[in-house]
Amino acid sequence: MTKLIKKIKESKDKKVWDVVVLGGGPAGMMTAATAAARGKQVLLLEKNNSLGKKLLITGGGRCNVTNNKPVVREMLKNYQTAGKFLFSTFDQHGVTETIEWFTNRAVSLKEENSGRMFPVSDLAQSIWDALYKDLQKFNVEIRTRQTVTGIIYGDDEHKFTIQLSNKNSILAHSCVVATGGTSRPETGSTGEGFSWLASLGHTIRTNDYALVPIALKDEWVKSLGGVSLEKVKLTLLADDKKHSVYTGKLLFTHFGISGPMILNMSRTVGDVLQHSTATLALDIIPELDAGALRIKLQELLVTESNRKLKNVLAKLIPSALVTPLLTLAKIDGETLSHSVRSAVRTSLVARMKSIVLTVDHLLGAEKAIITDGGVALTEIDFKTMESRLVPGLYIVGDLLDINRPSGGYSLQICWSTGYVAGMYA
Repeated sequence: MTKLIKKIKESKDKKVWDVVVLGGGPAGMMTAATAAARGKQVLLLEKNNSLGKKLLITGGGRCNVTNNKPVVREMLKNYQTAGKFLFSTFDQHGVTETIEWFTNRAVSLKEENSGRMFPVSDLAQSIWDALYKDLQKFNVEIRTRQTVTGIIYGDDEHKFTIQLSNKNSILAHSCVVATGGTSRPETGSTGEGFSWLASLGHTIRTNDYALVPIALKDEWVKSLGGVSLEKVKLTLLADDKKHSVYTGKLLFTHFGISGPMILNMSRTVGDVLQHSTATLALDIIPELDAGALRIKLQELLVTESNRKLKNVLAKLIPSALVTPLLTLAKIDGETLSHSVRSAVRTSLVARMKSIVLTVDHLLGAEKAIITDGGVALTEIDFKTMESRLVPGLYIVGDLLDINRPSGGYSLQICWSTGYVAGMYA
């Protein structure tokens, strides 16, 4: 550590901030507001021309604030091995405290599928406004268009010198790094924070992307762009051998598939692609087994005996899927229902229970929701979010090596770690 410590000589009349927060995303805004509410003199630096760019587009602009799992231990199960580290953080500021924080600032939340919590307004702007009002209320100084080039740790009366691209520098007793990972770089998340932290001695696990859509090789999928299936089952096959099974919502796009289920399984698909071919077997009616589905299809064909097969199928599956399904099965949709033979019915049922999709690749940073990888958790004191290596340095949000699913879990990391860092910085 002694090799990393550098003394910087600065004029004594230069202001030394109590807390400087690097990064004006959700974690940074929460940290700055919380620290300032304690009476600290806080400076918030953001390289974009405004705060919270990624926050405003999260959840399709609606902002999935958190997930309604108020029992800490239940919530932490969704963070896999990181859960044991996060307990003391969430115990101080978890889901319940997050909901209260926004409610107390006139932002009511509502619960949707799978516990996802959104502002009643359906606008991420409501969340941004609540955070920004606190920054103003507690006199946080905000400086945008500030490009930080490095952090130097010293042993003078100030601990940190934050270096800027314009050759100026800022002094601080405490420094909070909240610059995010490398997902959605157009919002400003380009990974500089990792290099600063590495230079201060922190271990960074190889940075990759998590919660990404999946690109498919199947050309016919492109015609379904925008079609959403609420409840389907996907079986992941590695070299044609069953690997894992997922259920949930699927969204077809111009490049392949997306949606909550797809985002959550993408990391596993990526692992499979490292050593195998990856295919997906799509079951569009998972609530019925093949036998029950065959009976239901037969009943429809009898009831609608004089109608065309393609029209009858539209009563059983989403209409947008009818033509692709018939094409894949090589069946004429113009056939009248009473003429559909047993072999054709068997083929249709087989297709509805297993439409094979061939994975091409995972989309990268431009489509990723979060970063996979980050600062080693053993190097952080989660009671305070302070670095165990550099006193006075705090690390929050997507910089941390925490895997999590979609559904509000990423933003909850920002609220929890940001609040706790703000209480101790």
